[in-house]
Amino acid sequence: MSDKIIENNQVTIMGQIASGFTFSHTVFGEGFYMVDVLVRRLSTSKDRIPLMISERLLDVTQDYTGEFIMASGQFRSYNRHEEQKNRLILSVFVREVSFIDEEPDGAKTNTILLDGYICKLPVYRKTPLGREIADLLLAVNRPYGKSDYIPCICWGRNARFAASFEVGEHVQVLGRIQSREYVKRLSETESEKRTAYEVSVSKLECMDD
Repeated sequence: MSDKIIENNQVTIMGQIASGFTFSHTVFGEGFYMVDVLVRRLSTSKDRIPLMISERLLDVTQDYTGEFIMASGQFRSYNRHEEQKNRLILSVFVREVSFIDEEPDGAKTNTILLDGYICKLPVYRKTPLGREIADLLLAVNRPYGKSDYIPCICWGRNARFAASFEVGEHVQVLGRIQSREYVKRLSETESEKRTAYEVSVSKLECMDD
């Protein structure tokens, strides 16, 4: 596997385990499990980020809720078919994990670098208070011809810059993974609370291929 491919998608997060392990899937006899981690922002709020972790990295029969960890890997996506359509599911695929003594301050608890390609036209808008926002969908290549599709959100000057991007443009972003809750209407009478994940962009660069 080429280092170049791994370098185009790098995540490091530090936070507190907030759930037990739930089984996800098996690949060549290796079991993968999901666990949630609470990661502090610079403000008082926290992001709840799902990790996908191999049973070879941690003893998934243990309950580590409340423990602090540092995990690094890649932000990955896959499509799950539900309600007659595909839903993009995002999680951090963990390559390395270690326990840390205490909750670190919010400065470097959550960093992500992505190098990919714009795969749909950016959506630029302004909030009622005049804040500029642009939504991007980035395709990040993975080995064996696969790609991860990562939603990104840009603010202010970065949003204005991103609004001019064309589909297929090669960009690099630096930022943090954030979670936000929203209510999905399932029918006239039913709705459910869900969590969306995206990369909040702090630096944005257009790469000259």
